[in-house]
This record gives sequence, C-alpha cells and structure tokens, in this order.
Amino acid sequence: MATGRARDERKDRQWRRWIDQWRASGLSVRAFCARHGLASASFYNWRRVLERRAAEGPAFVPVQVVAESDVVPAQASALEVVLVDGRAVRVAPGFDTATPRQLLAVLEGGGPC
Repeated sequence: MATGRARDERKDRQWRRWIDQWRASGLSVRAFCARHGLASASFYNWRRVLERRAAEGPAFVPVQVVAESDVVPAQASALEVVLVDGRAVRVAPGFDTATPRQLLAVLEGGGPC
C-alpha cells in the first residue's frame, strides 16, 4: 500500500461530483472549469486519480464461509475440452477410454484408431 497523505474523503466526493457534472454537461473541460472556477490542471489530475482508483478495485473481497453441510457435492470428475472456437467436448465420469481416443482421431481427421 502506498504511503503518503491520508485521503480527504470530502474532497474526493466533491471532485467525483464535479467530474460527474462535467460528463453530463456536454461542455469541454476548459469551459466547465471556467464556469465553476476550477483549475483545468487540477481537474485533469483528479479525473486521472479517480479513474485509477476505480480501476484498482477493492483490496479485499468479501467472502462467505458456509457450513460443510451446505456445500453441494461436486460431480465425479467429468472431463471437458473447450476448443479455441468455443465448441466444447464433455465426457461423463466413468467413460470408456477408447471413446475419447476415437473421437480425437475423428476430430483430427485421422479416422478411428
């Protein structure tokens, strides 16, 4: 985490409001700043800072711990192959190993094994 001055949340909120108002106004940054008595350089700086913070997202993500009895058991290991074009091949648990070999041979154009 970066060190430095503590954030002034009130200032952050005010700049967020001004940036939102600017977006809705249809004005150029220069015209908006002149109308509101803001320095254009400060406006650009705050817009960059707030956009960077928004892109970073939260440092922590909330999780919910559930009791083991609430967990839905996973299916026995199914096999799934997703091809580059998005098509998928799914093989159910307990499959005969010769079947995927034959399927792969057909897909590769070599016919059955």
